[in-house]
Amino acid sequence: MFKAIVALLIAFAASAALGPALIPLLLRLKIGQTIRNEGPESHLKKNGTPTMGGVLILIGFTLGTVFFIKDSAKILPILFLTVGFGLVGFADDFIKVVLKRSMGLRAWQKMGLQILITGAFAAYMYFNEEMSFNMILPFTDGKEIVLDNMPWLAIPLLFFVVLGTDNGANFTDGLDGLASKVTGVIALFLAVASLIKSGGTEIPAAAMLGALLAFLLFNSYPAKVFMGDTGSLALGGFVAAEAYMLKMPLFIPIIAFIYLAEVVSVMLQVSYFKLTKGKRIFKMAPIHHHFEKCGYPETKVVSAFTIVTAVLCALALLAI
Repeated sequence: MFKAIVALLIAFAASAALGPALIPLLLRLKIGQTIRNEGPESHLKKNGTPTMGGVLILIGFTLGTVFFIKDSAKILPILFLTVGFGLVGFADDFIKVVLKRSMGLRAWQKMGLQILITGAFAAYMYFNEEMSFNMILPFTDGKEIVLDNMPWLAIPLLFFVVLGTDNGANFTDGLDGLASKVTGVIALFLAVASLIKSGGTEIPAAAMLGALLAFLLFNSYPAKVFMGDTGSLALGGFVAAEAYMLKMPLFIPIIAFIYLAEVVSVMLQVSYFKLTKGKRIFKMAPIHHHFEKCGYPETKVVSAFTIVTAVLCALALLAI
């Protein structure tokens, strides 16, 4: 518990201290977000807001974690997947806003890098005797689905969970403070779950919480900086890695229900649009924009999604 608190404080201090220096630098370099015209009108005023602020999250999280990396074999893979996906996001952001190539990484390049990093994470788990692919079933008093002897099933499932969670986090980043607050609540749950289970992952969870709390000093409405893919992809990697280290990937649909809702809304919207040749299920996807188009203020949507996540995380604590 003490080390987790220290990790939180280090991450918070590092991210909070760097923010006032990084944001003016991003403004000077004109590293700003381009807002789509088809989005909510209220977002047009955000055009030019500095992006790539996820660097603050990555630095805070890394500093809060790396000093304790020898405390548990489970810390390194969490750090690897979080920073690895964060670097993929950084490359995408850099190409879009610095090199001025609006597409960023091509879809196959972005997915290819994510698959490569996920493959390295899976290999580490497979060859390390301290790791396990087993999964705790929610609401069964700790009963597990045994997958350690079935790599042919466990590894493809890992790819599905990790990549799905990562893209869910990416779609959740679209309103001021949304991804930060939702993932902050999830990080708190993961820290508590680790302490309950003696899981050995409370330090990176606490570090992520500290980094996100500091980032919210600059990212809450009205945001002075956006996290960009640098931050959102890192958050998805963090949640997936923590869940696997705790044998809790089956808890992700509960604690990260908002991630799931966001990515499913996009899938449904795109599929229905193609099938009906132009009709839509939602006014706009991801689903947080649908609620905005329905007239809900941005801050109300963020609050509602955060509250839903908090309630579901409380439910998940009962399911351990």
